[in-house]
Amino acid sequence: MSSKLAEEDHLVSHTTVGRLLVQMNYSLKANVKRLAGATHPDRNQQFEYIEQQKRAFLAAGLPVISVDTKKKELIGNFKNNGRSWCQEAEEVNDHDFAQDAVGKAIPYGIYDLAHHLGYVYVGTSADTPQFAVEMIGRWWQAEGQAHFPAASQILILADAGGSNGCRPRQWKQQLQAQLADQLGLEVTVCHYPTGASKWNPIEHRLFGPISINWAGKPLRSFEAMLAHIRGTVTETGLQVKAFLVEQVYEKGRTVSKAAMHDLNIQFAAVCPRWNYTIRPRPACT
Repeated sequence: MSSKLAEEDHLVSHTTVGRLLVQMNYSLKANVKRLAGATHPDRNQQFEYIEQQKRAFLAAGLPVISVDTKKKELIGNFKNNGRSWCQEAEEVNDHDFAQDAVGKAIPYGIYDLAHHLGYVYVGTSADTPQFAVEMIGRWWQAEGQAHFPAASQILILADAGGSNGCRPRQWKQQLQAQLADQLGLEVTVCHYPTGASKWNPIEHRLFGPISINWAGKPLRSFEAMLAHIRGTVTETGLQVKAFLVEQVYEKGRTVSKAAMHDLNIQFAAVCPRWNYTIRPRPACT
């Protein structure tokens, strides 16, 4: 800026310019992500409906889980954002090239609202609806059923996009096959509106604490990543379990319209695109 002023025959140093800017309440600031843009007209109605469903299920002693895939991570000697207490900074690769990675981690999280428990299934293959639903099924058989022994219904809170989004046919088809038909569960799903994923409980109750716990610590191996996840605790008593899933999941699988017609699905009267219940098919009960 001092050079610009010099072009106008105002000779001042950069320190003087800086001092004058401070006097006028200027300072260096980064952009702030605050403007949400246009919101869906049914956004508030959907939030109210989710709250009603959540309260009803919890009051009845039924399971309510919040699910999502955390940001994928390259496993290797790479920089991890954040800072950690240490005597000397750890040396990592100067570039994050995928070919230098041990692998790519796909952390699928499940947060149990009633018990303040988190579960993270770290996949190594692909983030698909089949992977997402299979992890929910594993959680139910290993953990959920023990916490809710009399339950035959479950409420799933999910984002509108991604492997557990409201649009993928395979998500609904896998819920029908793996949870409803195979496990005998009545599955109610409520999706958060597009652009509202930060309100999904898993984001701030599970994923946030995990990111804080491993901040500034390179994820050099899958074992190290799992250890950081399992070591995540909060003052409110959060406990987290983590598991490595090495099964291969195929991308691009399609579900026909005929298969969709065979689903035993009922869409809610309120925002049916985002709210529905899938029940076991008669032949499977």
